Amino acid sequence: MPYVYISAAHKSSGKTTISIGLTAALNARGLHVQTFKKGPDYIDPLWLTAASRRPCYNLDFYTMPSAEITSVFRQYMADADIGLIEGNKGLYDGLDLDGSNSNAALGTLLDSPIILVIDARGMTRGIAPLILGYQAFDENIRIRGVILNKIGGSRHESKLRQVIEHYTDVKVIGAVHFSDSLEIDERHLGLIPSNEAAEANKKITTLARAIENQVDIDSVLTIANESPPVDPADQIPNPSIKASDRVRIGIPRDRAFGFYYPGDLQKLEQNGAELVFFDTLQDSHLPNVDGLFIGGGFPEMAMQELHANQGLRDEIKSFIENDGPVYAECGGLMYLARTLTWDGLNYAMVGAIPGDAVMYKKPQGRGYVKLQETGKSPWPGSTTTETVIAAHEFHYSAIENLPGDTVYAYAVQRGAGIDGVHDGFVYKNLLANYTHMRDVGDNHWTRRFVEHIRACKGIVSTSGG
Repeated sequence: MPYVYISAAHKSSGKTTISIGLTAALNARGLHVQTFKKGPDYIDPLWLTAASRRPCYNLDFYTMPSAEITSVFRQYMADADIGLIEGNKGLYDGLDLDGSNSNAALGTLLDSPIILVIDARGMTRGIAPLILGYQAFDENIRIRGVILNKIGGSRHESKLRQVIEHYTDVKVIGAVHFSDSLEIDERHLGLIPSNEAAEANKKITTLARAIENQVDIDSVLTIANESPPVDPADQIPNPSIKASDRVRIGIPRDRAFGFYYPGDLQKLEQNGAELVFFDTLQDSHLPNVDGLFIGGGFPEMAMQELHANQGLRDEIKSFIENDGPVYAECGGLMYLARTLTWDGLNYAMVGAIPGDAVMYKKPQGRGYVKLQETGKSPWPGSTTTETVIAAHEFHYSAIENLPGDTVYAYAVQRGAGIDGVHDGFVYKNLLANYTHMRDVGDNHWTRRFVEHIRACKGIVSTSGG
């Protein structure tokens, strides 16, 4: 089970499009490609999932201990032919001065060979000291090849190859020429997600063709084979759930809402949930469910359609008012608000939250967060205020005009949350926050949510596990 780490010299070098194209090209060769994304991210994994036709999993030092990272990696590599890890930002970028949560640190933890993507625009001889510096900075990092990206033409490519061959011992395994057809449109949170792009499959095919023609795929496979063997993952038995303990959770998955971690959805199922997906833009009625999980996304891009589907909005509000258990994150929080305003337009939303979601041009919350429980969450296990949760947020909206007596589940130790001090709006059996949770480390939120739904149904759980 060989694997390779695709990193870059700096952010926005094009490593995501390279990774998508390479994944699709390997998949086209009949290989089962297991992809991973370093750090908290939904959009890049959606593209990598579409390219590999397998769920992409996140590896994140902030929310996961090292042992869990290696366990998750081993678990999902078990039935793959090759693994591809896409980094975030630059190879040595990270939160801490010592680089303990950088891409390089993850590469070291997994003992992975590195392919460095370099945005070569405007560069010739200067590319040599850049590569030499990246090689020398950390002796534990094995940069086994470079892919030159956004090349200006054949003459530019020739000069770069000559310089790299003369001054370094790193092999150039690809030179991808700049083309508008290889760009993926961006918006305020990054690349437009593949679940929203109608032309996603066409774009993936275009990227795969470009990589196949301009990158030495056989060299990539040779480098990947330099990785050490992956030990078999420990077999963790799923808990035994009695039929009477199972619950149905409705989850919107459409152009407006698509930010869900595959591992979290799997853990919801392992904890006894049947996942029932629905479309907030097309379905006029809620499915028959016991609870709702409304994840993040881009509701502002579909707010007119969300507003127009009044039947569904009314049913969601009634579900909440009738004590139905609901968990919402970021875009889901915005959808449950009274109104949503963006770009001079204002539309009524569900109205279960007595506040208004307003979009801004600059981020209102971005990066890692740390939350302390207040003991006021409707979920079981929330009576203590000692629990601290590591998670992340990224939102350009703010919830305004909330009443002064609003109840919150969390005090924000790091991050922005809803008002800079609190996150986790609580009303009846609704919990809604800007923070995105992951069921990793010590934050087993999926189990708590399923137990909350059972309690709302009056189920006394007798299942094992």
